[in-house]
Amino acid sequence: MLSKVYSGCVTGMDPYSVDVEIDISGGLPAFSVIGLPDASIRESRDRIRSAIKNSGFVFPAKKITVNLSPAGIKKEGAGFDLPIAVGILSATNVIDPKDLDGTLLCGELSLNGKLKPFRGALPLAISLKNKYRSFIVPKANAAEAANVKEMSIYGAASLKDVVEHIKGIRRITAESPPPGYSTRIEDNGTDFMDVKGQEHVKRGLEVAASGGHNILLIGPPGAGKSMLAKAFPTILPGLSRKEALETSKVYSMAGELRDSGLISRRPFRAPHHTISYAAMAGGGSWPMPGEISLAHNGILFLDELPEFRRDVIETLRQPLESGEITIARVQRSLKYPSRFIFIAAMNPCPCGYFTDPKKECRCNPYQIQRYLSKISGPLLDRIDIHLEVPCLNYKELSSRRNGETSGEIRKRVNRVIRVQAQRFNKKESNTFRNTYMTARDMEEYCPLTKDAEEILKTAILELGISARAYDKILKISRTIADMEEITTIEAHHIAEAIGYRCLDRGLWT
Repeated sequence: MLSKVYSGCVTGMDPYSVDVEIDISGGLPAFSVIGLPDASIRESRDRIRSAIKNSGFVFPAKKITVNLSPAGIKKEGAGFDLPIAVGILSATNVIDPKDLDGTLLCGELSLNGKLKPFRGALPLAISLKNKYRSFIVPKANAAEAANVKEMSIYGAASLKDVVEHIKGIRRITAESPPPGYSTRIEDNGTDFMDVKGQEHVKRGLEVAASGGHNILLIGPPGAGKSMLAKAFPTILPGLSRKEALETSKVYSMAGELRDSGLISRRPFRAPHHTISYAAMAGGGSWPMPGEISLAHNGILFLDELPEFRRDVIETLRQPLESGEITIARVQRSLKYPSRFIFIAAMNPCPCGYFTDPKKECRCNPYQIQRYLSKISGPLLDRIDIHLEVPCLNYKELSSRRNGETSGEIRKRVNRVIRVQAQRFNKKESNTFRNTYMTARDMEEYCPLTKDAEEILKTAILELGISARAYDKILKISRTIADMEEITTIEAHHIAEAIGYRCLDRGLWT
């Protein structure tokens, strides 16, 4: 007998529906799965056989053929266990095939028939919400899928519960949608008021937060680079619901989405410098998002930047430019979203004390140059703001906390972000922050006064900056002007923006 069950799969970040067709016929007992299944799906045969028997049902001793359609797309993951098991029960008349119309099923089975969570429930629900009325998932996936209000989400604990629900014997209560999304402001215990001194660095970080610019902090050990980076999330606005859904989809694919259902706080990813290429970029035998994608709509912080492997650092080039990362493999290419604020910290030399006025540097010029050359010029060009973080003196260290709080700075940042949103919404483009302006956007929104043009011209002739660095200076200047609510970019805006490019000014070369 033939039966058909509806399921789905996610490749990269692209969900698609899969029809699970089961044919049970006479002949020697066999169980085959066709339609480009991966190893985990082929192994599901033994799991499904044991789960059906241990759930109190009879497993047919016949020839079973399972087809996963469309056959031209490779299927991955253990989420097909539940639809295949339900399809077998439907083909043996345990379940009426008509009761499966409009129902999507996904989930991994254990040997005793219990349902285990799978990766990608949220992207599937968002993508297929207009095609199916209900979605039966493991109980652990119900909270994330319930954020899609257009579908009825049922969280089941076992295969037996699913069968009884479909037959109407004992219905599963639909998962209630969350009452309402509320953003959470980062509160990691580090406030900008706790950072003593470093006023020019705080100013640069505020500019970066306002325009979404990337930052490089350079200074000796103990100057406060890591503390400033950890305080940076506290001046950023909370995630909007749209951003939360985008970020949660990435975390769902990585299997890191917790019971809350949606990520409500901006991610702050700080991998160790021993991280591998695959862990940073993503991919692997089972395509998984890496740290670059897990930082989407948040912050990626790399401390001691030159200590990272060269190939790991260079993976940042594409996402910093385009906001996404493409992972090419033999059979296909995968794209993951990777739009984040990049913060890096490094010492000015191997010993760390080249710029310290009190401690003598033990490095010779060759060692310093070799150390700095670990960061390629193209990558430095993609980092908007380079900030020197000097050591604090005794007066600054012993002073009481009297600076602005993160909340006060965040209010100004929110105001500047609203100015940018209003500007770019009029154009109906994908740009929403100054850092992502295109060449046409800059031509339209970055008018310069004559004095500003002269300063910029002098900077190009004297410093020999690249075309990309020229664009970065214009974008930073636009943000500074927005902070002052000025339409035209003036000379002091350009001067401040150039001041944030200390490596272009040959500070150590």
